[in-house]
Amino acid sequence: MPEGVNPGSVDKVVLAYSGGLDTSVILRWLQDEYRCQVVTFTADLGQGEELEPARAKAEMMGAAPIFVEDLRETFVRDYVFPMFRANALYEGSYLLGTSIARPLIAKRLVEIAAEVGADAIAHGATGKGNDQVRFELSAYALNPRIKVIAPWRIWDLSSRAKLIEYAERHQIPIPRGKSGEPPYSTDANLLHISYEGRALEDPWQEPPPEAYEWTVSPEGAPAEPAYIEITYQHGMPYQLDGEEIGPLQMVERLNELGGAHGGGADVETDPHLRHLRTLRPDGALLQEPLQICLAQAVVLADTNGRELASLDESVDRHVRDTHGCRHLGHGQETARDERLRLAHAVTLLRVRCFTSCGTCATLVLMCHK
Repeated sequence: MPEGVNPGSVDKVVLAYSGGLDTSVILRWLQDEYRCQVVTFTADLGQGEELEPARAKAEMMGAAPIFVEDLRETFVRDYVFPMFRANALYEGSYLLGTSIARPLIAKRLVEIAAEVGADAIAHGATGKGNDQVRFELSAYALNPRIKVIAPWRIWDLSSRAKLIEYAERHQIPIPRGKSGEPPYSTDANLLHISYEGRALEDPWQEPPPEAYEWTVSPEGAPAEPAYIEITYQHGMPYQLDGEEIGPLQMVERLNELGGAHGGGADVETDPHLRHLRTLRPDGALLQEPLQICLAQAVVLADTNGRELASLDESVDRHVRDTHGCRHLGHGQETARDERLRLAHAVTLLRVRCFTSCGTCATLVLMCHK
């Protein structure tokens, strides 16, 4: 077993559990291979599905205790918005919908492990992608002695077909898509949903209609555009159409508005797998204005948890202080209004930066999504 995690060294493990095919198979596999107690943790990050079935499924499979927690407000306020302020993008375009959630999930896994006296945590990230690194380095930063079980690096269930066969053999319920087929491998939260597998593994095939859940196609968008205004301060959006609202409500409202007008869909080919990443539209609507007032910083991070915490605070403080119009030579407190035209997946973006000395700049962009 990698990293010295062998069955004899684990009595209790906390599993990051979604209730889907992969983590349900992992739950049973841990019980069979490690003969240990499995505790499940399911995070509500706004994935848009009822989480009680996941609790019921974990209970049916013998997990105990079972943790299901609403982390949506924390996720948006402490993870998504700081990421937007820092203009963090993967390969210059992808808004890190999956990866930004992993440190929060890992943090709660480590905390729950301490609460219940678990020896290890486990996750369902594959052995060939970046998610395993996000989960495990986050966990080790918080508890360097924690054991991590990564089944995809250990077992011989090397394909979705083998997972399905294992589930059927052990009578594990398998969710089915609208077509009656086993589902895509998906990851979802308030910021995005991504799909892998099935037809998407063939780069010649375009995504089928059922893959679009949160946004309409450009052809299906309304003929008439909608206009919205977002007001920022220190890189934080806090008003929508003149109404001051909290981070979670801001994201939920923008998802509804952007999705109705076909915003957010993207198809990418990664080094390992082809993904359809349907970003929840708030990501595109909030990130593009922030790129205009970009503050760049190059950061080297230590893996020590305390260093990471202080570094994160320093970087976020720097980004908040430099957003606005200070880079244009103005030192006053600033707020910025963004006016967006939503029509057929093309956003006309008008940005006005206001300071006490008047309007600093007005910019108009055409942002294609």
